[in-house]
Amino acid sequence: MKSPDPIQRRKLYQDVLDRLLLRINSGEIRPGENLPSERELMEQYGVGRPAVREAVQSLSHAGIVEILHGEGAKVVVPTARNLIDQIASGARHLLHVQPGMLEHLKEARIFLESGTARLAAQHATAADVKLLRQRIEDQRAAMAHVDRFLACDMSFHSDLARIGGNPIYPAIVEAIFQWASDYYQPMVRVPGAELLTLTEHTAVVDAIAARDPEAAERAVRAHIGRSNDLYMRLVKDCAGGS
Repeated sequence: MKSPDPIQRRKLYQDVLDRLLLRINSGEIRPGENLPSERELMEQYGVGRPAVREAVQSLSHAGIVEILHGEGAKVVVPTARNLIDQIASGARHLLHVQPGMLEHLKEARIFLESGTARLAAQHATAADVKLLRQRIEDQRAAMAHVDRFLACDMSFHSDLARIGGNPIYPAIVEAIFQWASDYYQPMVRVPGAELLTLTEHTAVVDAIAARDPEAAERAVRAHIGRSNDLYMRLVKDCAGGS
């Protein structure tokens, strides 16, 4: 007879965390309101200060509360950007210890941005197209400054993703740029890369202005595909030199 699975012991802070989440999710403690003080929570739940602090820190790491010095912990409304930022440092570490994950990130970026390009071609207003063209000119003016050029590049792709109206898309696009930022700077320094990027961005915007979803998707796939080839070449070069 197979022995039953052992009962897992829960740490005390997890019980405090569950109770606080229940109060927040039920609306007892609303966004903008403070959690009870540490002393109040200790008295309410009959636990020590370490359990309370660890539970509140867990809520902070999840983006559910904001801990303000001298003001306690305040419940906030998580945004798509906040939630994705929670895993940013872990994602960058993962790419460092497992460079092969960059290939998966590449595939995810192509899948996401080809879709946002199609949406942009279907929904973009004249103001949206004007903004994207301005982003290209901003990037052209920043060609001599790598950091500014990369910031403009991210702004272009983020604004492109924002046109579809789903706030999760630009948040993910920006997160991908942040996670792979260590690979971007060497890539931009490849001779001719800046001008090629501007040409490719222009092709994307031209397709969006023409309201041609297929052409917009093709232009984005060509642009990101070329960038991804450079990613992988740089990763192999780094691996060969280590």
